[in-house]
Formats: sequence, C-alpha cells, structure tokens
Amino acid sequence: MFESLRRLFGLQHSRPVVDAAQWSRVEATLPFLDFLDPGDRLRLRDMALDFLDIKQFHGAQGLQLDDDMLLAIALQACLPVLNIGLEAYAGWVGVVVYPGDFIIPRREVDEAGVLHEYDDEVLGEAWEGGPVIIAWFAGAQQPAGVNVVIHEFAHKLDMENGGVDGLPRLHAGMSRAHWATVFSAAYEDFCAEVDRGVETAIDPYGAEHPGEFFAVVSEAFFETPIVLQERFPAVYDQLSQFYRLDPAAGQIRHPGRCEPRLPD
Repeated sequence: MFESLRRLFGLQHSRPVVDAAQWSRVEATLPFLDFLDPGDRLRLRDMALDFLDIKQFHGAQGLQLDDDMLLAIALQACLPVLNIGLEAYAGWVGVVVYPGDFIIPRREVDEAGVLHEYDDEVLGEAWEGGPVIIAWFAGAQQPAGVNVVIHEFAHKLDMENGGVDGLPRLHAGMSRAHWATVFSAAYEDFCAEVDRGVETAIDPYGAEHPGEFFAVVSEAFFETPIVLQERFPAVYDQLSQFYRLDPAAGQIRHPGRCEPRLPD
C-alpha cells in the first residue's frame, strides 16, 4: 500500500507512483469520469495523488485498504473540487472506510424535551472539522445516481459556509439569493414528490433535509447529469457554476466514450 511504502522508506509526503495499467483498472470502475476530456482526466489524477499525500486513511472493523481502493476514493473525492482546488478540503485529515454500511448511536432531544436514543444505519457521515466516514462495497454496484463518496464530500463543501444547510460557499459572481430561490423551490417540489410516493428521478433521501438535498443532487450531477438536468434544470445550472464543470455536455459529446488513451 502507498502508506506502507512511505513507512518502509521513511518518506514523508512522498507522492505514490501509479502506472497506466493501475489507473485504467481503477477508472474502469468509475465510468461517470468519462465526461472528462483527457487534459481534465490527467489533472484529476494528479489531484488524487496530492489528496492521498495530505489525507490519512483508516480501515474500520478490520478492513484492509488496498491501493486500488485508495485511488478510487481519492478520484471520487477530488472530482467535485477539480476546478475549485484541494484547499476546499483544508482543516481536517481523516478518511475512515467501513466494509459496508455501519451503525452510529444517536441521541436527540425532541421539542418536548424528551431524549431519544437509537442506532442509525448509515452509508457515510462527514464531521465538521473532523473526518469523512464512508462505506465501501467491494464488487457491489450501487444504484444509478448514488455515490457515497461524492455525497459525503459535498457535505464537506457545504460545511465551508458554516453548518450543513445546502448553501456552500459560492464563488464570486454567484448570487446567494438566486441559489436559495432555486434550491428552495426544487427541494419543496421534490419533497412533495416523495410524499406522494411516486418514483423520483434522484435518490429520495434528498427529501430528509436541505443539506441532504444538496448532497444528493451533487451525486446526481456527476453520476446521472442528464437526468438531473432534465428534472431540475435550474439546480443543474447552479451546480455547474459551483463545480465549474458540465458533465451533461460531456456525456452528450461522448456517449459511451471509451477511456481516453493517456500517458502514465
């Protein structure tokens, strides 16, 4: 493993070396990256190596992290910030990976002052100022539009602006008022759709909270961008401005595109 090699050779902040075959093997499991042009794919690879250099990975419940897993997580984590920069993930270092979903004990006090304690089965969690915790499903295919890594790292971007409310720190030239108007209308519409029990275009978990809606539509933005663009075009436009990417256009230009031939 990359971390094992660093310890073996006594290296600090030494970027791992990845050959073309390993990049191809890992990226074949992430077909949603195919919207990227070759130059952007190379930048993503480079950023993923920087990410692996500055973050600390830990396998929970005895999970052994191998190099392919680390690369896959790093590529997915870096995709949302490809045109924003890794500084968006500053202030914390830990990534904890569980072998599948896991249980987090919860304690909540309701409006009547009654304490409720329960076990919450989750796929991931992001802590403000703390680690990102994600589930890893070896060899399992997640439903279309679902991406645990992107979901939790979208929460990290949301936290940059304080809290998890679906309003991340916007770039210069973007309007907070317009963002709020677009997302509020889409969220209310989506919640009504979920309440009616109809089949939704994106993960119904987004109806849990505005912060979850932002994370869920971020998953869809990268995983199923055309679906999101058709269902919530104004949301897609805002996310395209925020992430400074246009996955739907890339998919239209290169439907079913094979992996680009890139130098190692």
